[in-house]
Amino acid sequence: MRRRTPTAGLALALFATVTATLAGAPASAAPVAAAPALAAAPDISVTNVQAHLTQFNTIATSNGGNRRAGSAGYTASVSYVKSKLQAAGYTVTEQTCTSCTYPASNLIAEWPQGPADQVIMFGAHLDSVSAGPGINDNGSGSATLLENALVLAQQNPTMSKRVRFAWWNGEEQGLQGSKFYVNSLSTTQKGYIKAYYNFDMVASPNGGYFINRITSTTAAPLKAYWDSFGLQPEENTEGQGRSDDYSFANAGIPTSGYAAGASYTKTSAQASKWGGTVGAAYDSCYHRSCDTTANINATILNRAADGVAYAIWQLGVGGTPTNDFSVSVSPTSGSVARGGSTTATVSTATTSGSAQTVSLSATGAPSGVTVSFSPSSVTSGGSATMTVTASSTAATGTYTITVTGTGSTTRSASYSLTVTGTGGCAGGQLIGNSSFESGTTPWTATSGVITNAQGQPARTGSYKAWLDGYGSSHTDTLSQSVTLPAGCSSYTLAFWLHIDTAETTSTTAYDTLTVQVGSTTLATYSNLNAATGYTQRTFNLASYAGQTVTLKWTGVEDVYLQTSFVIDDVTLQVS
Repeated sequence: MRRRTPTAGLALALFATVTATLAGAPASAAPVAAAPALAAAPDISVTNVQAHLTQFNTIATSNGGNRRAGSAGYTASVSYVKSKLQAAGYTVTEQTCTSCTYPASNLIAEWPQGPADQVIMFGAHLDSVSAGPGINDNGSGSATLLENALVLAQQNPTMSKRVRFAWWNGEEQGLQGSKFYVNSLSTTQKGYIKAYYNFDMVASPNGGYFINRITSTTAAPLKAYWDSFGLQPEENTEGQGRSDDYSFANAGIPTSGYAAGASYTKTSAQASKWGGTVGAAYDSCYHRSCDTTANINATILNRAADGVAYAIWQLGVGGTPTNDFSVSVSPTSGSVARGGSTTATVSTATTSGSAQTVSLSATGAPSGVTVSFSPSSVTSGGSATMTVTASSTAATGTYTITVTGTGSTTRSASYSLTVTGTGGCAGGQLIGNSSFESGTTPWTATSGVITNAQGQPARTGSYKAWLDGYGSSHTDTLSQSVTLPAGCSSYTLAFWLHIDTAETTSTTAYDTLTVQVGSTTLATYSNLNAATGYTQRTFNLASYAGQTVTLKWTGVEDVYLQTSFVIDDVTLQVS
């Protein structure tokens, strides 16, 4: 949670989330009811949530003692959460907050089930202050949502709503990441979000049980869960306007959330019903270096995590899942010369129920063309390589090949195949618009990469491909698909590369440029290869004869000090 800053917006009485934990009820406290059986929601393991907190603490310790927005500790936190979500099957997006004080990523993860225009969103800020590791503020909210997301994926129920999770950058500098995200949405996209729930400090050691907008319809499932324990939760007045739900409320999106308290002090009435120390802060380590894994109330953390699960199941889950899957092909089209071959990737995904075995087959190939899969069957969620091979007498033309997956049902995808020529080597230069002087076609590139900007000179002409050079966390790509004819003796990829950097190290590759053919890496360059002028780089692509491949350059820049990767005069000479 960010510190309170007096603004006119506070008078709007829109509430931010700060989560609290029970320190143990005193003898005079009212008895707490047994765990309720309100819905078929899963129990969220507080041990697993605490394991995520341990990881956040370790990340901070390894990166200067904090996870401040834009820092190495924050970047490592994003990577940790992202890797867990991707492995679980989420659609994960990193959105760079370019207007943040410390530009870095918001992390958005969507469970790909349920109607896309009916979204229930759950968010927590992932950054800490620079003074400490931020384990209660706000590792607690981040870890609570991460474990809930993983359990939802593992349970894989049928969804009546689309569930979206978010971990925000720059909350401590004024809710900057969530504000950037909300402002990036169209009016239609905002309308899809039916409710936003925020979780900021949900394990305060002397905490309480607070709910944002406690009397609202949006808060009803959160309140119902805590009411079932006889906890008598209260309105989160301390958090008003101070956390990321405020960004959504300002856009007219209904909000609520759990909180456990920050620097405000516990009253005698609160201590009577919740336990804890009267007159002491809910979290005496708020925004301090002592906000470590020792600064966590596991009881409140457990009840907050289970309350989130209850809300997800109440709002977004319905019915009994049936086993189903999807099939896709990438790329969706390709070309092969007589006597050659080309490949594509067939991907499957479990869309509901449990994973199943899917057998792959193809129909629609012309005479002289064979289609094979490796492996020939996969478990849904897996992928296979499709190889299309044309004989020297294959029928030329363009054909639609239907790729079919067969399991408990059948699902299919289409692939457009063009068979060309009579084989043999036609020779020539295969790269289109090789010096970038004719617009962007047929290149595919990140916006602004193909440019005549004056900051870096082209080798020839006025245009070049300029990747990175921002001095902040950034990724640029440049690619072109090309078909290499079979039967030639020489296949030489060449391009001119200039690397300019502000990095001062002579030992660490902070910024990198990766050159790939398909999924194969040909070379990796970095700020350590910086030099005056352009240097030609060449590669032998004979092993790709007869195939359609994608040439790709990926530039990845870290959070500080720019490195520019400038490419010009790309050729693929076949003879």
